[in-house]
Amino acid sequence: MKTEHILIIRFSAIGDVAMTVPVVYSLATQYPEVRITMLSRPFAKPLFENLAPNVGFMEADIKGEYHGIKGLNALYRRLIAKNFTAIADLHNVLRSDYLRLRFNLDQYKVAHINKHRSDRRKLIQQNSKVLEPIQSAFDNYAEVFSDLGYPITYNFKSLFTAEQASLRQLAPAIEEKKAFQQWIGIAPFAAHKGKAYPLNLMEKVIDGLVQRHPSCRIFLFGGGQKEKQQLEEVSKRHKNCSVVPSLLHNLHDELVLMQHLDVMVSMDSANMHLASLVATPVVSVWGATHPYAGFMGWNQKMDNAVQLNMRCRPCSIFGNKPCQRGDYACLTAIKPDVIINKVEENL
Repeated sequence: MKTEHILIIRFSAIGDVAMTVPVVYSLATQYPEVRITMLSRPFAKPLFENLAPNVGFMEADIKGEYHGIKGLNALYRRLIAKNFTAIADLHNVLRSDYLRLRFNLDQYKVAHINKHRSDRRKLIQQNSKVLEPIQSAFDNYAEVFSDLGYPITYNFKSLFTAEQASLRQLAPAIEEKKAFQQWIGIAPFAAHKGKAYPLNLMEKVIDGLVQRHPSCRIFLFGGGQKEKQQLEEVSKRHKNCSVVPSLLHNLHDELVLMQHLDVMVSMDSANMHLASLVATPVVSVWGATHPYAGFMGWNQKMDNAVQLNMRCRPCSIFGNKPCQRGDYACLTAIKPDVIINKVEENL
């Protein structure tokens, strides 16, 4: 009898891929006899390489080697050699749609995500807005596996055990955590302006936290070179700050550090989801977007979401639309003390 082997497709940004982890883990542990291969972009490998014995990772450089129709055809030929028995498309965009079409034509068992676009439109429309929670991304993913005949119950807690997350494996500059210290992560950036709390206000948050906890350590998280430079400037102006991308140079090590934080402050962005995967409480700041869109971090409390009640928000599912008011008041009007007090509740 042919071994059951599920291909899972999700190519997108790191935060979206991170949200698949609790679902894939639950699937893998509840169906240990089923092989699972996660197909994603190379940066996502640390999220899956030790997730479960029956989970493998296959990287696809869709902007290079597998770019365009010719590249996707080459990728498809590589995939069919793996003898998959079911295909789970957790992305449902042009690239994954094309691969799904090829699998359908060859009569594979295929299912794809329902993004509930009509509910999303109602949530962000300016007239007759329907401000109600829609189905979470986690449930959207789980629904795909149920359609394939693999219903699941969530059982994911963290990527690491305490032993796997030892600080001794990190750069010496991280040091051991002292019993009297509070370790606080701050990830002030997001892909779009409508999701990023102004950096000058976040610096006031840092000052307030250090005043209340003089022995605390503030770990600043960011992505590219420009963000790293900005964080370096912030660290020069404020005590107790360490710039994580200057100390650690891979995703695995950042995740290990996140597990030792007492709390993370993040936007609606990748770092919210990454911290959630190691069971760290997140104080999340929401501007143009809203937790009701289904993108709250795994097992995070709605009480920890900092947001303003404004008639115009949410105005965007992904935060990529320009502010209709022009002033981004949904973010600029959030007082630093509100974030500081919410961090205090989690310390």
